[in-house]
Amino acid sequence: MNSTESPLLCARDLCLRYPHAMVPALNNLSFEIHKGEIFGLLGPNGAGKTTAISILCTLRQPDAGNVQICGLNLRTHAQQVRPLIGVVPQDIALYPRLSVEENLHYFGTLHRLRGKTLRQRIEECLVLVGLEEHARRRIDACSGGMKRRANLAAGIIHRPQLLFLDEPTVGIDAQSRHMILRNLEELRQGGMSMLYTTHYMEEAQQLCNRVAVMDRGRVIAKGEPQCLVQSNQCRDLEQVFLHLTGRQLRD
Repeated sequence: MNSTESPLLCARDLCLRYPHAMVPALNNLSFEIHKGEIFGLLGPNGAGKTTAISILCTLRQPDAGNVQICGLNLRTHAQQVRPLIGVVPQDIALYPRLSVEENLHYFGTLHRLRGKTLRQRIEECLVLVGLEEHARRRIDACSGGMKRRANLAAGIIHRPQLLFLDEPTVGIDAQSRHMILRNLEELRQGGMSMLYTTHYMEEAQQLCNRVAVMDRGRVIAKGEPQCLVQSNQCRDLEQVFLHLTGRQLRD
């Protein structure tokens, strides 16, 4: 990561209020992601993380503020940005009656991959997530961990420059989680940048180059995980998170 280069993603003063909501979902949210880094966006339930991702991946327009990805303004160049990004949503975004391989083929064709290039990418993604022996298994016959890994494979089939991951390891076994985290580090070393949301603070501390803690729609702290731990005189990132956002339940 070279902090002297222009950010790969730059979000500035994003605001959004849902109809009839008492408070805004996003309140002047600002942060940037540099090339080759995994950036953690952390926050309690309702902090605005998923809303922010929906804006960043062009699914929703903010009320105010702007985003640039790879130097392109999201408001005016959304069509050009979409091939540059990948999304791994919190919910499994796969067709349950299709096999793992058929899902990857379908999503690859959406990104205009064809023929030998598409077949090669399917094979590479299956190997990366450890599903090459289960390529023909239907999604609805896969375990939770297998579905999560297939979900990741679908998000990277087109080799995006920037990958958005919304809690990609929620509810899976330790082995699948370990493999996914190893996959993400391998992708980062290959030059892919990522925005990563999780409620597992140990994951963020292990994986992310930098994190931003957000609450009530805005960033309240940002920096390298270990620097935040030291500056807040805490034992680990989970303690930092609780110190900054409080211990009150957010349902």
